[in-house]
Amino acid sequence: MARLFDQPHPYPGMLIVVEGIDGSGKSTQLQLLQKWLLNSKYRVFFTEWNSSALVNETIKRGKKKNLLTPTTFSVLHATDFADRLAHLIVPPLKAGMIVCADRYAYTAFARDVVRGVHPEWVRNMYGFTVRPDIAFYFKVPIEVSLKRILNARVELKFHEAGMDLGLSEDPRESFRLFQSKILEEYDRIAQEYNLTVIDATQSIRKQQQQLRDIVRERLKEYKPTPYLQKKENVYVA
Repeated sequence: MARLFDQPHPYPGMLIVVEGIDGSGKSTQLQLLQKWLLNSKYRVFFTEWNSSALVNETIKRGKKKNLLTPTTFSVLHATDFADRLAHLIVPPLKAGMIVCADRYAYTAFARDVVRGVHPEWVRNMYGFTVRPDIAFYFKVPIEVSLKRILNARVELKFHEAGMDLGLSEDPRESFRLFQSKILEEYDRIAQEYNLTVIDATQSIRKQQQQLRDIVRERLKEYKPTPYLQKKENVYVA
């Protein structure tokens, strides 16, 4: 059996993914990159983690009542991702568009493992996933991440701080413990899947320039011809 992400996807579009712990600044960078691509006259589609209508409400209710076990959490997010992949990622890729994804399967590889799910089990569950063309990992220290989040809002979210794991009764300390473990997993994942590491303590402008330089180089190979699949002597998109 081929190793996950061994082979590139067969579609003419380009898949750009950003990953990192909460407060890493990845979403800001992806939004800036998306605007730059649009201004450069490329067709771009944006998608984010946990955005499928299929199980979104179920996940929200489960989180609100704290009913989800780590395995249930993992399965629901995989279901959400599968629906998102089928309807929001692959179709634009087939159409030759550039897809900008805020979080990808790597998020599950990090969070689910920290919550106690076996790493191999999680990876096997995402065996249907297509490999991104570029995957950025925004690495940032915990204290910087925490400061950014609290500068934007008054308090931490329950699951964001890992309060469901009983690490600490203090949300800030729980956040430090939980996100530190996720950071360790991301460091492993970055090596395992060769993610492009960005120092997220740099200025927004410097980080964005690094992203654009890398993406600009990859765009030299980008040929956005719609994907045609032969079926009974007829080519269909």
